[in-house]
Amino acid sequence: MPSAIDEIRAAIESEAPGDEIAGLALPESFRAAVVRKEDVGMFEGMASEAKDPRKSLHIEEVPLPELAPNEAYVAVMASAINFNTVWTSIFEPLPTFLFLERFGKESPLAKRHDLPYHIVGSDASGVVLKVGSAVRNWKPGDRVVIHCNYVDDQDPSAHDDSMLASNQRIWGFESNFGGLADVTLVKANQIMPKPAHLTWEEAACNALCNSTSYRMLVSHNGARMKQGDVVFIWGATGGLGGYAVQYVLNGGGIPVGVVSSADKVELLHELGCEAVIDRKAANYHFWKDEHTQDEAEWRRLGKDIRAFVGEDPHIVFEHPGRQTMGASVFVCARGGTVVTCAATSGYMVEYDNRHLWMRLKTIKSSHFANYKEAWEANRLISKGMIHPILSKTFTLEETGEAAYQVHHNLHEGKIGVLCLARHAGQGVTDPEMRARYEREITLFQRHAPS
Repeated sequence: MPSAIDEIRAAIESEAPGDEIAGLALPESFRAAVVRKEDVGMFEGMASEAKDPRKSLHIEEVPLPELAPNEAYVAVMASAINFNTVWTSIFEPLPTFLFLERFGKESPLAKRHDLPYHIVGSDASGVVLKVGSAVRNWKPGDRVVIHCNYVDDQDPSAHDDSMLASNQRIWGFESNFGGLADVTLVKANQIMPKPAHLTWEEAACNALCNSTSYRMLVSHNGARMKQGDVVFIWGATGGLGGYAVQYVLNGGGIPVGVVSSADKVELLHELGCEAVIDRKAANYHFWKDEHTQDEAEWRRLGKDIRAFVGEDPHIVFEHPGRQTMGASVFVCARGGTVVTCAATSGYMVEYDNRHLWMRLKTIKSSHFANYKEAWEANRLISKGMIHPILSKTFTLEETGEAAYQVHHNLHEGKIGVLCLARHAGQGVTDPEMRARYEREITLFQRHAPS
């Protein structure tokens, strides 16, 4: 006899109408990728690079959580790996169970999140199964993608820019019941329409990184890029940089991409980015030792940028953190902006403040995106103006390996994870539009390392 999960999958594959989806039994439990509270100390004393997500991420059967009035159950067809899943899996910079414990103290419903396991994942595509009594804009059967801004809309601090809300969280990182599972629990204001021309896994890989790049470069909350701006992009074929290059090109800017191999140089050229620096070939050493940076290397980088575009970058798209921030502040043009959203190489950054204040530069912080920004970024995906940067796809059982590859930068773009989808390539409902953009959609997949 088929299980509830099997019946849900079959109904979605047959494109069953919403009333049929609404009539399906909900599963009592489902598969999920989790870290366990009891494992928090398993990597103690090890260097970050030695910590292995394959040892800490487990696929387990977990019970279906209670549904709140403003929430929805979504059958997850596919998800994706973000660096926050790597952080969760290696328990850095803090074990995420500390976030869940703090969250659990806010209300009886918040207590649901404080569990001895944490379901991870901050991206997903799928189909709405059931909505709470307060949900107005979504119904069972809707094909959706999910963004990760988890915010309390009853908090007045959320109503100018919800990313400034006092209790803003990232779903699947600072909340439980994330997207790397067969079923997820989300707030209604996390849901957006799925782009019809994309597969489940292509649609699932966009929301976090695409929305982040949109806010950093396009939004009034970010660097406010304008036509003609030179934008220097670290990791230009990575999960953030691949979208950043597209936004710069779409907006009439001039991207200068930094990558780490000749293959990635070729990928950027095919994407339309003419000015590309291979940092491995250039062999930059921004740090003489762990305590001392080398300004001569910053100057060499600045000279290389000017050799390509004839001027200093108006915007530096910064996310590596410690290894690059000194160079980013230095190479940025007088009056320019360094916009930063992460610190994957270390949080304690250093730069020469003289190069900031004496040349009137700005460091602008950015963190994910509010609902409006995420919606606009998703709209551009739906219109074929921005394309997914999916390179590889794994199964849910392979989540640990997928996170390992992101941890060690063994990938291009984004890595997808199939959850309820049986195989890659499912979920397209607008084949004509897909045919128009097939080359762009599959660019990162064609260049994926073997």
